[in-house]
Order: sequence, then C-alpha cells, then structure tokens
Amino acid sequence: MIELRKVATAPDLVFDVALAGAAGAPPVLMLHGFAVSRHIWDAALPALATAGYRAIAPSQRGYSPGARPDAAVFANYDIDLLIADALALADAVGGAGCRFHLAGHDWGGSLAWEIAARWPERVGSLSMFSRPHPMAFARALREDPGQPHRSRHHKAFLAPDAAAVVLADDCAWLRTRHAAQGMPVAQTERHLSVLGNPAAMEAALAWYRARGTVHRPIGNITVPTLYVWGERDDTVGRMAAEGTRDFIDAPYSFAPLPGVGHYPPDQVPDRVNALLIEHLRRNPL
Repeated sequence: MIELRKVATAPDLVFDVALAGAAGAPPVLMLHGFAVSRHIWDAALPALATAGYRAIAPSQRGYSPGARPDAAVFANYDIDLLIADALALADAVGGAGCRFHLAGHDWGGSLAWEIAARWPERVGSLSMFSRPHPMAFARALREDPGQPHRSRHHKAFLAPDAAAVVLADDCAWLRTRHAAQGMPVAQTERHLSVLGNPAAMEAALAWYRARGTVHRPIGNITVPTLYVWGERDDTVGRMAAEGTRDFIDAPYSFAPLPGVGHYPPDQVPDRVNALLIEHLRRNPL
C-alpha cells in the first residue's frame, strides 16, 4: 500500500512524498525527472515494499506546492539546493545520516549522480534511468554529431515563454512527446495532475534555468551502479549511454532495453522492477 505524506525539511519546504514498505526497512530514495513527476515510480513502490524495502518517492522542489519558492528567482532552484532537499528527505524518512539506496530518472538522475559522487558513504547503490554519467554526456555532446540535436530542448527551456509553450493546447507538446516515447496515456494524466499547471511548470523549468547550458564536471562513481537505458530514448544517444561505463569505478551493470524510450519505469515497469530489485539485493546496505 502506498502512503502519501507531507514531509517538512524546513519551515517553508513541505514535500509531498509517496511511501511504501515497512518503517525501518532499507530505504530506497527515488528522484523523478522533468516532464514527469513522482508518479514515474508508481509501479516500483509496491514492488519494492513487497521485496522488503522502504521506498521513498518525493515530489521535488517546485513540484510540491508546499516546497515551491519563487520560480522567477532562478537561484532558488540551484542544483546544490535540489541535492540538499534529497538528502534532507532521506534523513527525515530514514533517519539522520542514514545510508540508502538511490534511484534517479532524467533530472533526478543528474542529482543522483552528484549525490553518489559526493557522498558515497551514504549511498549503498545507485540505480540510474535514462541519464548518462555527466562526463559521458559532455563527451557525447562534443563527439556524437546527433547528441546536440537530441539535447536541443535544454536550450529551448531557457526561453521566457517555455512554460506557456509546453502547456499550450492542453499540454499538447508533453502529450505528444510522452506518446512518442511509449508512455501509457494513464501515466501521462497522472504526471499532468502534478505538473500541468503554470506554477508547477515554471518551477520545473527553473531547474533548467538555474543551471543554464553548463553542466559542471563530477568525479567517477565508486558505489555499485545500474544504468537502464531505452534504445529508443530521444534525448540520450548510444555514445553517451555506452560511454557511462568509463566513469564507474565500482561494480557496474548496463541494461539497454530494445524498443523502450525515455521513460522505462512507466513504459516497462515489470522489467524495470526486476532489474532494480536484483541490483538492490546484490548490494545490501
């Protein structure tokens, strides 16, 4: 059973968090990306609970109405604040300073790479979906002729009218992209229940605007890592995906999924859950 809880990490930061599994079980912190929401983990939460884990899936800064500082002030969405939110949520649910398994998709994956690189003592394992290691991604932007085109939305999201464009015509841009990448319509509706309004969309795009087009370098990963990549992902090419192994100094599993797009947890949840649980069991806390 999934429990929805309000979790305060500061007086002005109250996050909507979905929880599943017994309190005290090994925690798994799950960070969603853009154009989706915490609902990308809807199938994973009960599967993890059944497997004996405590799954934690927050709506992150800007996605939770109670944790939505002014999106016009891009500094409110600096990546260091987003990372601090994730660590504070792990502390709030799992206990101060707890070790936890970490999963990330898309932008949540960007945070997860940084957390694993900077706080490896807290991360028992890393499970990554659709986001290559930042250095593999940077290399692909330089050397893969197709990667800049795949990543063109990063620059488009910096435009002042980007939120209006994405929300126009009943979120036609987002609905079209989700469908093209194999997401079930019901999941798109769940994501839009969180993201499909101007306040949430402006806050979500502030993540991009705070970072701009510069992706800062990070070190190699020293915790056991699983990387799941859909071979039809329209944002990440094969060079970036396969090149991620060059930046992992720990046991590493790469799982390319034929016919799968950018949202594996929504498109093929049973396959994702099997890979995730197998990885967690190989790497107990």
